[in-house]
Amino acid sequence: MKRGDEYASGRRPGSGPDTREKGDRGEERAVEYLLGLGYGIVCRNYQSRRGEIDCIARDPEGTLVFVEVKSSMRAEGVNPLFWVTPAKQRTLFTMARQYLAEHHITSTPCRFDVIAVTRGKIEHLRNAIVGM
Repeated sequence: MKRGDEYASGRRPGSGPDTREKGDRGEERAVEYLLGLGYGIVCRNYQSRRGEIDCIARDPEGTLVFVEVKSSMRAEGVNPLFWVTPAKQRTLFTMARQYLAEHHITSTPCRFDVIAVTRGKIEHLRNAIVGM
C-alpha cells in the first residue's frame, strides 16, 4: 500500500487491519476449528441482498449448521457471543430459509451456532439461536 492509500481505504494511518480483514481472519480461524472437529464446510459467505451467513457446515452427525462468526481483538469487554442481536438473528433465519429453499433441502436437521474468536481463542456456542 502506498503512502496515502490508507486514507483512501477509509483507515487512519497506523490503525491496523480494517474490520473486514479482522472478520475474515476470525472466520478463517472458525473454519479451521470446525474442520478439526470433523465438520464439513458446505459454503462460506453465503449472501444475497437480504444478508449473509458466514459459514454453512455439516457436523459429524449430519446436521446442517448455520454459523455466525464474531471476532474481537480485545480480551476485555462484552463477549462477542452476545453481539448477535435480534435483528441479526432474524436475518440469519431469513437467509437460512432462502438457502434451504434454493437447495431443495426439506428434511435435514438444522441448527444455528455462534463462534466467537477473541485474540485467537475460540468459543463455540451450539444451538445459540432457536426459533426457525
